[in-house]
Amino acid sequence: MSEFTSTTTALPGRSSLKHMVNQSTVLLMVSIGSLILALALLILFHQNATATKGYMLRNLERERSQLLLEEEILNMQVAEAQALHRLSEDPLVQAMIPARNPRFMERDTTVAAKIKKD
Repeated sequence: MSEFTSTTTALPGRSSLKHMVNQSTVLLMVSIGSLILALALLILFHQNATATKGYMLRNLERERSQLLLEEEILNMQVAEAQALHRLSEDPLVQAMIPARNPRFMERDTTVAAKIKKD
């Protein structure tokens, strides 16, 4: 009978060991699942932030091209306004009287040069 009692006493130890193995397996599965879920959420937030930046970048590129087009149109309007033929057709310019007997400087001096009086 001593063999029977030693076997029955060993069974509760095995049962406890089996229970601990099952608990550790469940704990391992839960921790791995939690880690996978946390990583999936991090990837989701990162992808969302990247998509938002891409959307903003696309909008800024579109706005930039529109502003460049507007700048080009304004530059053309400025060039047209500064054109000589447009200035010559201006009524204010046409009302000007041509100069009679213009006098030009003979020497290469500046207008502000002092003339020495001897």
